[in-house]
Parts: sequence; structure tokens; C-alpha cells
Amino acid sequence: MHIISVRTIEGPNLYSYQPVIKVKLDIGKYEDISSAEIAGFNEGLLQVLPGLKNHYCSRGRQGGFVERLYEGTYLAHILEHVVLELQCMAGSEVNFGKTRGSGVRGVYDVVFRYEIEALARQALAVAVELLRAVIAGRPFDIATALQRIREAGDEGGFGPSTAALYEEARKKDIPVTRMGEGSLLFLGYGCRRRRAWATLTDQTSALASDLACDKYVTKQVLAQCGIPVPDGIVVTTVAEALAARQRIDGPVVVKPLAGNQGKGVTINARQPAEIERAFQLAYDYNHSVLIEEYVCGHEYRLCVVGGKLVAAAERIPAYVLGDGQHTVQELVDLINADADRGNGHEKRLTKIKIDATAVDVLARQQLTLASVPAERQLVRIRENANLSTGGTAVDVTDIVHPDNVKMVERVARLIGLDVAGIDVVAESIAEPIREGYGAVIEVNAAPGIRMHHYPSAGKARNVAQRIVESLFPDGNNGRIPIVAVTGTNGKTTVTRMIGSIWRKAGYHVGMTTTEGIYIDEECILPGDTSGPRSAGMVLADPAVEVAVLETARGGIVRGGLAFDKCDVGIITNITEDHLGQDGIESLEDLAFIKSLVVETVKDDGFSLLNADDPVVTGLAHRTGGEIVYFSVEPNNVVVRRHLGAGGKAFFVKDGIIYTACGDLARPVIAVADIPAALGGMAVHNLQNAVIAAAACYCMRIPVSYIRQGLAEFAQNPGRLKLETIGDLRICVDYGHNPAGYQAVIQTLRRLNARRLVGVIAAPGDRRDETTRKIGWIAGRGFDYIYIKEDADLRGRKKGETAELLRQGILESGLKPDYIRIIPSEAEAVKTALQQAQPGDLIVVFFESYELVMQTLEEFRQTYEASLVSREGKEPAISYGGLLAVDMK
Repeated sequence: MHIISVRTIEGPNLYSYQPVIKVKLDIGKYEDISSAEIAGFNEGLLQVLPGLKNHYCSRGRQGGFVERLYEGTYLAHILEHVVLELQCMAGSEVNFGKTRGSGVRGVYDVVFRYEIEALARQALAVAVELLRAVIAGRPFDIATALQRIREAGDEGGFGPSTAALYEEARKKDIPVTRMGEGSLLFLGYGCRRRRAWATLTDQTSALASDLACDKYVTKQVLAQCGIPVPDGIVVTTVAEALAARQRIDGPVVVKPLAGNQGKGVTINARQPAEIERAFQLAYDYNHSVLIEEYVCGHEYRLCVVGGKLVAAAERIPAYVLGDGQHTVQELVDLINADADRGNGHEKRLTKIKIDATAVDVLARQQLTLASVPAERQLVRIRENANLSTGGTAVDVTDIVHPDNVKMVERVARLIGLDVAGIDVVAESIAEPIREGYGAVIEVNAAPGIRMHHYPSAGKARNVAQRIVESLFPDGNNGRIPIVAVTGTNGKTTVTRMIGSIWRKAGYHVGMTTTEGIYIDEECILPGDTSGPRSAGMVLADPAVEVAVLETARGGIVRGGLAFDKCDVGIITNITEDHLGQDGIESLEDLAFIKSLVVETVKDDGFSLLNADDPVVTGLAHRTGGEIVYFSVEPNNVVVRRHLGAGGKAFFVKDGIIYTACGDLARPVIAVADIPAALGGMAVHNLQNAVIAAAACYCMRIPVSYIRQGLAEFAQNPGRLKLETIGDLRICVDYGHNPAGYQAVIQTLRRLNARRLVGVIAAPGDRRDETTRKIGWIAGRGFDYIYIKEDADLRGRKKGETAELLRQGILESGLKPDYIRIIPSEAEAVKTALQQAQPGDLIVVFFESYELVMQTLEEFRQTYEASLVSREGKEPAISYGGLLAVDMK
């Protein structure tokens, strides 16, 4: 049993709308050996993992999986269930998995849901070890294995503050993603995206954050504005620390000038020896140490969000109560065994830490870790009350005196923090804090909110909700309009047309296409960028107000979608392409993949379906939102029935694109006003225009902008791009499948060329019959054909694809004399131009658009130079019939 690959898919995908991990697994010889045939396997597995008895599996009832085990199932399927069970045992409740053959004997795709990626990946590794041990009859230490899984989850999971923000965003339907394995969250899309690093948000200025980190300067700012703060001096040596203690004349607090979580802090130090030890503890964290007046009283943390106090808690330092029997260390161990206590911030409470600071605090009580305190004797382990060192918190929000509320809200304003944790020491937070009766001892720029969400006593306060509301006020959910376009042909053109309309309406548009990523009209990344990673780049750009995303099959298969929901999902058509790849054996398989786009349409969104394509109309039951049909026919029966039921549709009639709802129709734009449609001769581009108009109309773009956007959409690089050089016309197009070839040829046949000349190729990863079909269509449509081959052979041998095309052409009836094979794309195009005759229309189906356009430009320059030569009565350069000049 061998893991070939592991891939995380975060967005909606072919298996689930939730994140999954996909494993490609080779089970080797166990392809022919089921669980029923491995002696002792089932009994051994259930002994280690008795929880598998509760799994339903495909039987739909508890115990269904065990039935499958004893009937005989295979290791890949068993691995799926073991991984799910291990995740559940480690505290991550997941219950979705699928196992499917990959098409290669013995190799399976195992897919399972996860909550914490690091935990799930460790569970996968443990599952493989466990199965190998059970097969071999070896014992397996499940307790130790589960601890490994939990530790991986603790390390790779969110801290409590980040987790609270993440869950609150999800509750409010705000799209939220995690960057890497840290605490950085991206909330929302495009221009509405906000960022948060734990409770530090993108509304927090660097100046305010840095100011809060410098405890001494913070105190100066607050003192200048009348806020009571303890006196303090910054020192860098022990001698300076001792001198500062003499100047303050009383007990002091010694702490690093910049620090957090109470690290290196000593409270109520009095004697020189205490000062020296405290200085060294602080110095280990920061070489600038603050010696500060000790303020006696209870320690409180007050949290201010958006200028308003939202929570307050009294923080109680870590302590143990003696029982006359156990040592201090044993008492700490007993408390740390509480399931609510974990390492760091993983749980509601943190385990009490025993370190140099703790030992020093004990020594000041004349105790050691080996001491046995008397019954009910309170033993302080820490003097500072940070939760990160084992402290606890009690909610006191409701008793904070109004004067104190105003004071801490003012403190947050003075420092400039949108989220602030303000530490106050006072005898009682219920009484006004005045000079000599309490003080603000610290201001934190990224306060932990765990104590407010999970106090040891008192009411829980949802601080995360208030932070999220401050980032997204007035019900804003961080979303921008998203239009997702999929299908076999027309995706790029539709995407560009929609983008053109939105830009005319005054929006900044981000687009992904097979030609590159565009922000407005600037290509920021060229290439085939129709996958989820490219879509994610657009959705992350703060300039983008609208996202129009070409969404290709390959990206959906490999990585799912980059968005959780879209406003408009479009399926242009489903025709023969990519069959035989990724398990796609039929048009229905292809349709299933592409239907993911319309399945993720929002409830108040729109699914646009091609009424002229029966495969597409068959997907109506899979759609989200409202179905809107489109057609280039005036009386499509699907459209008529849909309108009869009160639905919406777009269609073409009498040279006009109409929108209709029920029995009411409204003209949108005349076909003659759409240059890309060539007066209706380019039927496929007319369909693309109908789709674009429908998508924008559904999104309430005024018709005037729809008309303007389509009327000014004349240039569409690489899609039916027409050039003229002398009395030659050249069309450059990306047609790469039978339907694409058919649409282009039908359109160009209407342009009355003397000859239609094709420069053709086909992707090497298509089925033989598909490639021959392309050749057949070309043979039926062209008068002369140059066959080239893509530079990327996609697994084929040189000349193999060209020969398949030639076979298809010959089957169409075109004679061999009208076929020529020139493998190089540049040479094939150049030769076609040189051998052209006046009035020819040459069609180039390109692999490299830049290479083809460069070849055309070189030919144009040569042609223009020949004209200059002709005017000077010098012999002209001849390119076949194009420039045959009579010099008489």
C-alpha cells in the first residue's frame, strides 16, 4: 500500500461543497485481496477501532461498514473509513468520504472531509501505519497515535481568537479563508476584502500597533492626556534597575519594555535580590527593561472594539490550593490534567507553566515545587494574571463603572487602536479609577479574546462578533458580484463581453481567461489562467469590484472552485472535448463536472443555461438560484415552456436580442449593432452576446450599458480575429475541438472568400476519433489545408496527431493534393501566407497566439516593403499569387 499523492481542495469540488483531501492510493497486490480474505484482519481492525461499528457506509444504516468488511471490501475503501474515524477520535467531527477507482488498476482516489488540515494529514499517515500493522498481525498503540494526531491538530489549528473570528464570519455568510498555517484570515472578496491576524485587523495602523508595543511611550502619551498610569523608568543594566527602584520608593513591577502574554514579568518586587532576578528574567526577552511602580489591587482586562467597551474580565493569576498531601508540582499536574486546559491557546484554559518565573514566585513564598502546602493553603504560581500562563478570568462587564467605560474608550482613541485590550489595576472596577486609586498599566494592540468568550465564571461575551461587525458594518457580508462562466466553447468570449459591459457601467472588473488574468484591461498574468488559483488572485485584489471568472474543466477537477458562491453561473454549451481524460467518458460526465458552477449559485442568483443544447438543459435540476434560459432561436421549445411557466429567458428574433419574463418581452440590442456577431453570420458569437446580455441584465446593469458594452466589443484577441493584408484576409482563432472548428468554418464560409484555407492542429491528449473528427470537419470546410502540430505533444509521438488529422481529412473526401503537413506552427503559417492567392481567407487555429501574430506582422512588413519597392519601379517581391505584379 503506497500513497502516490495528497492534495487539499479547499473550495466546492466534485466530491463535496466543503473542503476535502484527495489521496491517490496504490494498494498493490491487495487489488485482488479483499478484507474477507485477510486472516484476522476484520477482527484486528475492529479491536483497535471499535468506533467503526457505528459507520453507516453505503448501506445507510449503523453497522453498514462492518457488513461490508465481512462481505469483503478493499483497502482503499477501508482507509477512507479509518481516516474519518481517527479524525473523530482526535476531536474533529467529520463524516464524509468517497473512494473511487482512478482508471489505473490497483490505484484509487480516496477523498475525505477535514476541519484541520494538519490533523487530517497526520490521521492519514497513522491510518496507513495502522492498516499495515493489522494486516501483519502486529499490535498497534492507538493511544500514542491519537496523541500524535491531536498534537498535529493543536499545532496546525487556529488559536482561540482566530477560531472565534473565523466562526463568526461564517455565521454572517462572509467568505473567509486562511493564509498558510498561521492566524492570518482573509475575509470577503475583492474591494470588500478585509484582513485579520488574530485580533489585529487591517484597520489597525502600524503606528498604533508599534506605540502599544512600547509600554513606556504608551504611558507617556496617556499620562500627558490625564490618564492615571504608574510611574516608570526604562533601564538596561542591573545597576540602573536598582537605582530606579530607589527612585520609585516602593514595590515595583519589572517587565520587558516590549513583550506579551506576561512573559518575563515580575510583580511586587521589593528587595535588591528580587530586583536583580526580575531584571534578568525580563532582560532575556528584551534588553530594555521597564521598572514600574506597583499598583495594588485586582487586575482587569477591558476590551474596546470600534471605540466601544464590549467586554471586561477580572484576571486571576495561576494558583493551587494545598491539600496537605500533594506537592506543589503534583497539584499543578492535577490541574493541568483538566480536559479544558491545553498547551498555548488551543483550549479554553492554558496549562499552568512551571518555569524560572514560577520557581521565583514560589521562592518568595518560601516554597519549592517539592513543598507540600497545608490544606486550603493558597499557593501562587504566577503573580501576573495572563491566561497564557495558566490564569483564569471572571466576567465583570456589567459592573464596570460608567466613568471607567469612558476612560478606557478614550485610551483606545488616544493610542489609535480599533481593537484594544486595556489592562487596569484597581481595588474595584465598579468604582471610578482616579489617581492613587488605580491605573492603566498596559494597552494591547492584539488582545486575546479567549477570556471573554470562555470565562471561568460569569457571562460569555462574543467579542469576535463585535470585531467582525466593525470590519463589515451595516450588514455588509464582504461579497462582490461574481459571474462564473463554464462550458466547452465560448467561455473566453463571454467572459470578455461581460467584463466589457461592467466596465462601461463604471466598475473595476477582474477577469480570468485562457489568455490571462485581467484587472480592467491590463493583463497582470498571461497564460491559461482559468483555474481556481487564478480566480483566487482576482478575488484577492482590492481593486476588483466585480469578478468574471472563466472556469475550465481542468481547474474544477484538480482544485474545485475558488469561491463558495457565485451570483451568476453560466454553462455556454457541452460538446465533445476532453473525453478520455480525468475519467470523462461521455458528454454526461463532462456536464457533471461543469455543473458545479451552477450548483454554487446563490439562492438569489441566476443559473444561465443554453436552451439550444439538450445536455445543458438536462442540468436544470442541479442548479441553484433562478434558471434563466438563452437561445439564438426565436421559438425554442424549452424557452417557450419556461416563459409559459412565468420564467425568464433571452432569445433572438427578427435580428434583435430580447429579454422576456412570462408573456412580457423587451428588446435589448439589435444584432446589427454587435460587431462580433458579424451581422448575425457568426452565430456562435451571437450566442455569446446573448449570454453576456443575459448575465448583465440579471445583475441589473442598465440596458444602455449592455448596448454600449456589446457595441464597442470589436476586438477579441484569439477569437475570430480578422486581419487584412493586401487582398488577403486572415482569421486567427483558438478553435481546438470539433464544435469550435465547425462554428468558425460555418461563419467564415459566409464571407464569400475565393478559397478558404485552413492551418489546423489538434491537442495531443484528445481521443483518436476526436482528432480524426476535427480533420473530417476541416476537410469538409476548407479548400486547402496545412496541418501543423502543437509544440506540446501531450504524450503523443511526433507526427502522430498530424497523421490522425490527415486521415480525417481524407475521409471527408478532400484530395491528398490539397493537404500539406508542416509540423512547425510558424513555418505552416508562413507557408500558407506565401502560397496564398488573391481573395483567399486563411484560417489559423493557433497554439501560440503571440507566435502567430508575430509571423503575420513579419509578413505584413514584407508586403508593405514590396509596395514601396513597386512604387519605385523596382521589381516587387512575389509571395505566390498575392503579390504577382505585372511590370509592363
